Amino acid sequence: MQTTLDQAMLQIALDLNLNLPSGHHYQRLMQSLQSVLPCDASALFILDDSGLLSAAAVNGLTDEVLGQKFDPMQHPRLRAILASREPVRFPASSTLPDPFDGLLKDDPNRSIDVHDCMGCSLYVEDHLVGLITLDAMQVGAFKRIDDITVATFAALAAATIRNVNQVEALQKSHQQQQNMNQVLIQEARNKGGELVGISPEIQTLRNNINMVAYSDYAVLISGETGTGKELVAHAVHSQSSRATKPMIYVNCAALPESLAESELFGHIKGAFTGATSNRAGKFELADGGTIFLDEIGELPLLMQAKLLRVIQQGEVQRVGADKNLMINVRIIAATNRELTEEVAAGRFRSDLYHRLNVFPIKVPPLRHRQGDIAVLSGHILDRVRSQFNVAKLQLHPQALTALNHYSWPGNVRELEHTLMRAGLRAIQAQHSLILQQHLSDEVSHTYTYSAESDSNTEADDLPTTSFELRGAVESYQTKLISHALQQSNFVWAQAAEFLQMDRGNLYKMGKKLGIEPKKLRAAELV
Repeated sequence: MQTTLDQAMLQIALDLNLNLPSGHHYQRLMQSLQSVLPCDASALFILDDSGLLSAAAVNGLTDEVLGQKFDPMQHPRLRAILASREPVRFPASSTLPDPFDGLLKDDPNRSIDVHDCMGCSLYVEDHLVGLITLDAMQVGAFKRIDDITVATFAALAAATIRNVNQVEALQKSHQQQQNMNQVLIQEARNKGGELVGISPEIQTLRNNINMVAYSDYAVLISGETGTGKELVAHAVHSQSSRATKPMIYVNCAALPESLAESELFGHIKGAFTGATSNRAGKFELADGGTIFLDEIGELPLLMQAKLLRVIQQGEVQRVGADKNLMINVRIIAATNRELTEEVAAGRFRSDLYHRLNVFPIKVPPLRHRQGDIAVLSGHILDRVRSQFNVAKLQLHPQALTALNHYSWPGNVRELEHTLMRAGLRAIQAQHSLILQQHLSDEVSHTYTYSAESDSNTEADDLPTTSFELRGAVESYQTKLISHALQQSNFVWAQAAEFLQMDRGNLYKMGKKLGIEPKKLRAAELV
């Protein structure tokens, strides 16, 4: 029997290292137990947080047991087993009711009248996790089984429960992390938005992004504050082969010099005061994906040297660690500084600059993007309408003209904030049009509409000789409607508001006069 016992315990120990489907560890353990101990029925129960027992595996009992929960307060034998750290034996003469009476698998009567019964509680360290029960129809069957053997099986059962719980917890954590990564990746894509514009400058920018995205080249994005450098970085990453991997954002300007190395490369427990656990750095988190180093020109010289080493060698070393970790990361950097001037002034390493500047992308300022303000305004106002749940909110042509006359030192970001504030003012005033006075003073004062000037111009246009009134009126209507369409981005509804008339009537009048917005737009582009 000793050989069989040793083999059974060895098999249980080996099973602990196997990656088995859920529940199979418990069933194999109970099969090993029953192959050694003279019992007709056995069960392994796990104690849940509510104090109830659930069967994890049974032998010799019906499958009904697997679907039940047993309350120890209603089953004296189970309660007695849980109350003891040692194996508990119940004599055949015990009057305590058996929790499995009527649940024997191979007994036609499914009853338990006279039998041997014993059990043992299961502890993981000092934490009670469950129990095992053994039943034999033969009286005295367990006399030859000493407590140490039962306790050993109980210890292996507790180890199995702990091992299964840890594996399941790791698998759950891994799945949650994968789900979280997917959420973060999707959020990053949504945050990235899209490059909006029709100007040649924005088209050149799109072409550059398409050109470099599918390579693994380092990209250096430069441009003024507010031009959309982060948007470009997201576009490069989302079109790359690494799009399903994370893009980790690092604001180099916000890195405290004392913690910069830990933030970028990680640290081990005890590496410095406050390092209470191991921590992965941004480069490790970006492994397989992209790291976006925003405001790279703000990185201290000491960190520039360490960053250069990481780029050159493709490995990082956590603070306090004695070994390096290999990484596979694509680097995208951005700056609003002229790095060539920073290199010349000794504030930026020339070797790091050349490592980053493999494929430079220059983001044009808004003032150089002819025709994009109207398109961007429409895109931004779409979000304003959605945010405030209003059906209609548009720019008055005079407000659009004011926007076009402004120099936009804060670029697209300033335009976005300006329109959000103006939209809020218009909504509060219950206007569906954003008027010039709704814009901020610095924007609205760049353009002044002069009714007197228009009046003088109209007087100069009056004929001095005989003319046909109908033809003159139609000619003026044509000019006026064409002008309204040009001021309204060639949208009939906006032109109708500009002329303060019904959209349907204006459309009919325009068709009658042969006015076609497509031809007007083409003529304007020429």
